[in-house]
Amino acid sequence: MVKPGFIARWDLDKTYLRTDFETVRDLVRTAVERPDQKRTVPGAAALLRELGRAGVQTHILSGSPEQLRSRIVEKLRLDGVRYASLTLKPNLQNILRFRWRALRGQLGYKLPALLLGRCELTVQHDDSGELVREVLLGDDAEADAFVYCLYSDVCRGVVGEALLSEVLQRGGAYEDSIRDAVRLSKYIAKGPVVQRILIHLERQSAPSDFKVFGPRVVPFYNYLQAAFVLFEDARIPAEAVLSIATDLTIVHNFERSALSRSYLDLARRGHVTGARTGDLKRSLTELLASRRSPAASELVAMIETIESAQHASPAADHGTTTEIDYLALVAHHNPRHRRKKR
Repeated sequence: MVKPGFIARWDLDKTYLRTDFETVRDLVRTAVERPDQKRTVPGAAALLRELGRAGVQTHILSGSPEQLRSRIVEKLRLDGVRYASLTLKPNLQNILRFRWRALRGQLGYKLPALLLGRCELTVQHDDSGELVREVLLGDDAEADAFVYCLYSDVCRGVVGEALLSEVLQRGGAYEDSIRDAVRLSKYIAKGPVVQRILIHLERQSAPSDFKVFGPRVVPFYNYLQAAFVLFEDARIPAEAVLSIATDLTIVHNFERSALSRSYLDLARRGHVTGARTGDLKRSLTELLASRRSPAASELVAMIETIESAQHASPAADHGTTTEIDYLALVAHHNPRHRRKKR
């Protein structure tokens, strides 16, 4: 059973596409790459397709420049990805206005864009009167965990206008971006909008680095792990997990043990409970009865491991609120900039 009324907000670079912006050469190569040359993070396209099949509305928010829109649109089309909106960074406009900080800054760009996206929803509540919930996907190369948590707490109503303004100011946002964020925050129906924040460990950061943000943030190494979490949250069906595991095995040459380790790592960190293992097993049985899967033995071994897993850590309650000192964290919110200062 998949719950209705759900939104996924995706970053693009290093979350979906394998892109590098560290040097001018990287920027030039990214700009001239044909859509079919752009590399996708293994499993990302498969998960996006499965979210679409589950009726999840996907909105893409990227720091890639607006000038790459046609190439990105074509890449998404080639990958069979459906999305509701695609927001890219207006870097040419920033240059023309001499907004140099905005070229690399993410906080002053992404937070107002997230708030605007929420305000632009046709309805912020579903048919039952509950708030339409969201999952946010980003990576550890930029400020995604910080920005997403701040957005979540603005939506919950625990970050007020004064604190929001000061955090953005200390984070290097321009005055008009601060005004926009504060204004937009007033139009959001307050409550627990963000259910999960999933952070792809593209730079292999330690998961413990994200404990400061609380259990709603789930660092993950591969997209099968993201699928396991979304499956336990009843946001995608069991068939979707098996499809993503098959994609990683057949297309990306994941070893059998890698599938099992993906689950065991999440269980050890308390992000999954195994509560829906029976649904996975039934789905696999039905799949193998109807047709032969090219990754049958790998899927069987994965399910057997999940069934026998000992959940050493209690499952984290991602609904638990964590008080975050945004003013203390904002100076260090961008790991890439922090490294360059060393």
